[in-house]
Amino acid sequence: MLSQVSMDELPGVFPFTRGIQPTMYRGRLWTMRQYAGFGTAAESNERYRYLLGHGVSGLSVAFDLPTQMGYDSDHVLAEGEVGRVGVAIDSIADMEELFGGIPLDRVSTSMTINATAIILLSLYIAVARAQGIDQKALSGTIQNDILKEYVARGTYIYPPGRSLRIVTDIFAYCERELPNWNTISISGYHIREAGATAVQEVAFTLANAIAYVQAAIDAGLAVDGFGQQLSFFFNAHNDFLEEIAKFRAARRLWARLMRDRFGAKSARAQQLRFHTQTAGSTLTAQQPDNNIVRVAVQALAAVLGGTQSLHCNGRDEALALPTEESARVALRTQQIIAFESGAANTVDPLGGSFAVEELTDRIEREAGALIEKIDSLGGTLAAIESGFIQREIQEAAYRAQQKVDSGDTVVVGVNRYATQEETAIDVLHIDPDIEARQIDRVRSVRAARDERRWRASLKAVEIAAQGDDNLVPHVIRAVEARATVGEISDTLRSVFGEHREIDV
Repeated sequence: MLSQVSMDELPGVFPFTRGIQPTMYRGRLWTMRQYAGFGTAAESNERYRYLLGHGVSGLSVAFDLPTQMGYDSDHVLAEGEVGRVGVAIDSIADMEELFGGIPLDRVSTSMTINATAIILLSLYIAVARAQGIDQKALSGTIQNDILKEYVARGTYIYPPGRSLRIVTDIFAYCERELPNWNTISISGYHIREAGATAVQEVAFTLANAIAYVQAAIDAGLAVDGFGQQLSFFFNAHNDFLEEIAKFRAARRLWARLMRDRFGAKSARAQQLRFHTQTAGSTLTAQQPDNNIVRVAVQALAAVLGGTQSLHCNGRDEALALPTEESARVALRTQQIIAFESGAANTVDPLGGSFAVEELTDRIEREAGALIEKIDSLGGTLAAIESGFIQREIQEAAYRAQQKVDSGDTVVVGVNRYATQEETAIDVLHIDPDIEARQIDRVRSVRAARDERRWRASLKAVEIAAQGDDNLVPHVIRAVEARATVGEISDTLRSVFGEHREIDV
């Protein structure tokens, strides 16, 4: 039976099922981002300028694995990974080159970084200051969602409790100093990519969000303050109507959680604002042009579901990082939806659809029940430590793969309508000499800096980590003293220790 409440709701009004703004895209289109970053800072800067010239309205930065894990490019564990899946950032010199010629007070930047989020945010602030920009004018998002790393991706460094301290320090600093910055992008994307269902994506994402909100409250922050700077990051998968309903259900469920569980009174703090990326796990190396169609369907679902920001994957991403041509086609996909499809002309155009309303109710109900299960286990941290969330995702992934293997789930061009001939497609190749050049660069930074200032800045970070001073100002001073990502991470490792994965 359809929920009468959902049928009577208005856009921009609690619980925001139909969208967070009364006019939605009629008033302002979603931010069109293009996730990019590879090789050196100079190469990525060139790609950003290219994308901005073709109509991107927000940058989205991908970092390489060493940067994500807190290792400099010359660390033994970085070998073979420098600049491969994102841009290599070792120091402020790299960050200055990455954003050279890009006015940071006029561009919204999203950075997909978690374990080292505090360092990359500090680098961004330091570069803005060097450009003469007031940091209060900066807008963008830092992913800063460490809990999902323990269950879905694995790019964590410190134990969960210590990681939450870093997260809440960022909340507190940005509430005071970066009012237009989203302090976290609580991510269901990687949970879904790991094999979760739509219901699990919503439930586990919001369960993580509950843990962040409670940690911030426990740290003395006011929910109506930091709650206004929370954002979310969801996957746009293949089941068109289910995905639209998923976004609507997540908005409604979060509004009720914030009001009823945490007492949030501010409408802004009750709203679930989110970025969407199309589903990388659905892309196929076989018949890669089919991916253009998949991405278009997924992107349209995100728009009809009310996203605030969108990235479309390139058709070649099952094979390599996207070429300029693939990135342009992905961007044009968004622009065609925005300006040619008519989808932006009506607020929540599928509201009232029997199928969409029933799916919205079902996803909210089932996700809510899963959140209650996590609560009964002692909350998100306990559910992670016991392996419950990890097992749920693994079992869902196994069931989904069984359906593909049996043919019950059709993947066009793979288990049905396959062809024998190989498809020729140009892919992006990363220069193998990048690693050696980046190693030389970070070593030259170390050789040229003021050693006394550098050493004092790292000692200040260590003392702050041992106590309860907010870490962000100390990390900013460290990066300005040309301390590297690896050095700051190692300083925090020496105090916080490192997390070891549990067997599930």
